[in-house]
Amino acid sequence: MKINILAIESSCDETSAAVISDGKVLNNIIATQSVHEKYGGVVPELASRAHQQHLIPVVHQAMETSGISKAELSAVAFTQGPGLLGALLVGGSFAKSLAFGLGIPLIAINHMEAHVLAHFIEPPAPSFPFICLTVSGGHTQLVLVKDYLEMEVIGETLDDAVGEAFDKTAKMLGLPYPGGPEMDQLAAQGNPRAFTFPITQMKNLDFSFSGIKTAVLYFLRDQTKDDPRFIAKNLPDICASVQHALINMLMIKLRKAAKEHGINDIAIAGGVSANSGLRTALTKEAGESNWNIYVPKLEYCTDNAAMIAMAAHYKYLAGEFCDREVSPIAKMKIGNHG
Repeated sequence: MKINILAIESSCDETSAAVISDGKVLNNIIATQSVHEKYGGVVPELASRAHQQHLIPVVHQAMETSGISKAELSAVAFTQGPGLLGALLVGGSFAKSLAFGLGIPLIAINHMEAHVLAHFIEPPAPSFPFICLTVSGGHTQLVLVKDYLEMEVIGETLDDAVGEAFDKTAKMLGLPYPGGPEMDQLAAQGNPRAFTFPITQMKNLDFSFSGIKTAVLYFLRDQTKDDPRFIAKNLPDICASVQHALINMLMIKLRKAAKEHGINDIAIAGGVSANSGLRTALTKEAGESNWNIYVPKLEYCTDNAAMIAMAAHYKYLAGEFCDREVSPIAKMKIGNHG
């Protein structure tokens, strides 16, 4: 009998559903929330309301295109956290109700663990153990991945995530939301050494990105005092210089982690792994350090239900189910570090 799982992702501003059958992802339906664009960032209450509007149509489409009926489902999986509490509550409550109604198991998934397991949706996949740099708007982590469900955070940001540093810089520059991709496109046209921004170095394998955000703020304030058109005249160079500093901060720790653990299989995951500058830096380092690098397809880098489904498949095989009383908004961490 096949293992068929419906997975739901609702941690932030993407409403997504996917169906996986015996470890093969059959679809990955995503509804993007455009309501946040005029606010320059995600508004939690609006995100929750949009999830309520999108969830049933998204689930219906995922089930219909999978060719699998509700009666053939083996389990229902949902993102339990981390994420926006209201958004998680919408997805979690729906999943719990559906699983209860069908009389099938419920599987709670750690959002960050799912980002790592996105590498197993399609080949090629890294071999265990490998190191995954997980970078998004809310998280920056170095994860030592020992097995599908055995992971340890060996380094993480002590304040802001690198994705937030990209987005906040983009907002300071007047770029439309979401700003990270806009910065990336402009950086490709600029000189990464036009301006110098500080590279914060923490002990061990941890990160800190609050300092560079402050440095960019003061830099733009000082430069525009003398020349109000400074940003407009230097936009590609500013983007390229900030991006260069941020990527350097990531790569310094990634090199250190690979050396300390003697690992050459290196993966990246999360929304910022779509950044072309980071991918270029990884490719360059792979040639110099003899790394094998792994990057999921673009649709599996941002928040999506396919990665939740992949994680749920391995949890199902391990018999890791939860009861209907489980909190749909618990914040979980992968392993320990420090």
